[in-house]
Amino acid sequence: MTQSTQTRPWRRTIRLCAVTAVVTTLTACAGPQGTLGNALVYRPGLKGLAAIPLPERDLPTAVAEPYFKVGEGGNMALEGPAFDRQGNLYFLDIYAGRVLRLTPDRQLTTIYTEKDLHPAGLAIHKDGRIFVAGLGPIGASGTFEAGTVIALDSNGGNRQVIVPPASKYLADDLAFDSAGGIYFTDFRGTSTQPDGGVYYVPPSSQSVSVVIPKLGAANGVAVSPDGKVLWASEFATGRIHRADMASPGVVGRWGTSIPYQLIGRAPDSMRTDADGNLYVAAYHQGRLLVLSPGGVPIGQILVPGREDDKFLKVTSMAFIPGTNEMVILARDELKKTGAMIFKARGFAKGPTLYSHQ
Repeated sequence: MTQSTQTRPWRRTIRLCAVTAVVTTLTACAGPQGTLGNALVYRPGLKGLAAIPLPERDLPTAVAEPYFKVGEGGNMALEGPAFDRQGNLYFLDIYAGRVLRLTPDRQLTTIYTEKDLHPAGLAIHKDGRIFVAGLGPIGASGTFEAGTVIALDSNGGNRQVIVPPASKYLADDLAFDSAGGIYFTDFRGTSTQPDGGVYYVPPSSQSVSVVIPKLGAANGVAVSPDGKVLWASEFATGRIHRADMASPGVVGRWGTSIPYQLIGRAPDSMRTDADGNLYVAAYHQGRLLVLSPGGVPIGQILVPGREDDKFLKVTSMAFIPGTNEMVILARDELKKTGAMIFKARGFAKGPTLYSHQ
């Protein structure tokens, strides 16, 4: 055996020391027999489906109060609240295809029913007509097909088609600008196939032009009080888009930006207040997130029961004209305690909408 192949005594000593050091280190890390150290412990507000993300937990927070129970169970999906000049609240029951009216003394009536319409957004014209965005019938594949935008009189009559089903948009939400033009969202698409977008119908015609294309299930849409900023949400990605507008229906030279992406699921309808803040319904989270005019989170409004996974499906809100009070729509799909209208206060009064000009 040559010298190069012999195991030298000093090498055996080094190896033995190394093995001893590793064993000693592992033993020290393990601690007393059967002990793994501290376990993870939930902090308040972090357990359950409605956990508030850490970056948003210290925001100024308000808690809404129950105002009116619309129905029992967990399948009544409410959407599209808007107030007329008389103080009546109009809103939608999506799966039943109903347009509902709640009077100031809380008398509830159905003014229109069209089951295959699946109405998801509502806005009121200054002449009193009710404009409704519908996702359309559910096809053989189980998805919505051929949505539309229609107009009704204040009692649900004189149906008029604004955007026909043949256009193939899945009209989800809509908002008027100060000129009477309509922005509406197209709910088509997914996070990987962004086929939806935001579209514009001018007040003088029923032509449709694209405003923000290639969105994944575009959902909420809102206009700033001065009309210079258009907001839109992507339900499939959580992104909040902000567009500086050059003119009605036309994005300015700097295009759009994404100042915020909702953590968790999922941004639904949106409204602005008179200060330009944006209120975003966090569907599946039982809360509204409030963004500054630049898109920075500045507050949140929680619905009661969310900590017990109740009323997580918050869809939309509307300011009571002339006040900072708002109504919030939600349903309790999991615990099935009903569909509710809640009431809360925002940072500022609601803006003067086209319906009240």
